[in-house]
Amino acid sequence: MAKNTILKWQEVLRLHLQNLNPQKDRIAVVGIGNEMRGDDGAGVLVTRALRARLHSSQILLIDAGVAPENCTGALRRFQPAFVLLIDSAQMGETAGAVRLLDCKDVEGLSASTHTLPLSLLADYLLRELGCAVLIVGIQPRHMRVGAPLSLAVQYVVDTLIKQLCALWEE
Repeated sequence: MAKNTILKWQEVLRLHLQNLNPQKDRIAVVGIGNEMRGDDGAGVLVTRALRARLHSSQILLIDAGVAPENCTGALRRFQPAFVLLIDSAQMGETAGAVRLLDCKDVEGLSASTHTLPLSLLADYLLRELGCAVLIVGIQPRHMRVGAPLSLAVQYVVDTLIKQLCALWEE
């Protein structure tokens, strides 16, 4: 995992989020995955950690587990300006690699253990809510039942938590 790669995705994420104002713009973060399957739990671990640190009525944090389609009602009621989906994704890269993807970029990627493709969810949110949608795809090392979170993915989880808190903490 090259440090330059980490800095690159961090900078791109910061650029996407810096124009949002957590006091005015509603922001939703949806963590997707199954923490009982090693690195597949990265998305839900991020949202749980953010929930303990971010306390704004303008930020909705959802632990969607393996059924992100079940959170669409909560998102529709919240009416966010921006939705950040965080999930592990088989991208053919080294463990811990991160890609920031929009709806059209995620087509064809193998996501984690959920059945609804992220491309469909992201497209639905874009059409129904008219909000911006960005997907954080994290390359897993292993996703077998009972596996621990790999060090590479733990590093990415910690980095995402720090970066999002730095942008959004009051």
